[in-house]
Amino acid sequence: MKITHTEIYRFSIPMEPFVIATGTMHFAQNVLIRIYTDAGIHGIGECSAFPMIVGETQETCIAMAKDFAAILKGKNPLDIPERMNDLLGYADHNSTIKSAFDMALFDIAAKDAGLPLYKFLGGTKRTIETDMTIGIDTPEGMAKTALKYQSQGCRIIKIKLGKKVNDDIERVKHIREAVGEEMILRLDANQGWSFDNALFALGELEKYNIEFCEQPMRTWYDDKLPELNVNSPIKLMADESCYNHHDARKLINSQSTTYLNIKFSKSGGILEAQKIHEEALQTGVKCMIGSMLESRIALSANLHFALASPNVEFFDLDTALLGHLADPCVGGLTYNGYFLDVSDEIGIGAEADEFFLEKCESWTI
Repeated sequence: MKITHTEIYRFSIPMEPFVIATGTMHFAQNVLIRIYTDAGIHGIGECSAFPMIVGETQETCIAMAKDFAAILKGKNPLDIPERMNDLLGYADHNSTIKSAFDMALFDIAAKDAGLPLYKFLGGTKRTIETDMTIGIDTPEGMAKTALKYQSQGCRIIKIKLGKKVNDDIERVKHIREAVGEEMILRLDANQGWSFDNALFALGELEKYNIEFCEQPMRTWYDDKLPELNVNSPIKLMADESCYNHHDARKLINSQSTTYLNIKFSKSGGILEAQKIHEEALQTGVKCMIGSMLESRIALSANLHFALASPNVEFFDLDTALLGHLADPCVGGLTYNGYFLDVSDEIGIGAEADEFFLEKCESWTI
């Protein structure tokens, strides 16, 4: 089998205004690719650029996608490690756009095998329940949002923090008082605290029965994570500190964290995510599968991976529920409230809506 050509789409999904450090986003900055083969099989991949985390924008992803597509042309898509090595040999980093190519290659391989991706990866069906994320707002506003999600059947809330530490404590206090004791609360400080503030906040927040706190400090304080981890009454989860399996190994060996957050936009896709999971599995470190602002196309691939990864116990796959004003996906992952499932259609089982694609700028390489 040989790759004949690749389609690249500026896959901008309209969404409710989403405030970030550089301004307000009105579209998810996504890129969609479709890799075609001479066997009549094509694979689909999607990534979501989040420049404040991974340093990639939609523009950089499109530029690199054109180069990657040219590199892969005429090569065997079924040898996924070699194809991803081809991309690594051309450019280090750029994990976000690499994840779209990785995803499309796995889609082709699973379709060629006649299997849904989770079975191709060696997985089986199990119950998957996602959390819902609450963005930073006033304590009262965040408590109101938590109550809205709770009324809709949500049982797990992830609370975005990382601003003034006393305000963050108030945010969690208001939410816990509003939703009661039964709801699971997770924290995500998004690298927002210093070591001293993290130690103070985690100590103050223990009484609110917190499941874990993601990424309390900037990655340049990773050398202080072991000290924070041993002194924190709340379990820590490494997110931005863990891009690849080498990061995972170092974090585990240094006892810097209790849990790891795996995201394709950091790992570069399924292949490296499997290696992170393997490092964690060897030591019993539980993982979460996370996401950026992907549609149900990439979320479907996330779920397939999770179904084949027994050490993935936490699920943060709510992005299609967080303000997307269009659903450009046909087939794919389904939500039953906050419980997720994929069909047994071969491959990822998701495709882009052709009517949506007609409005997208595109290139064929």
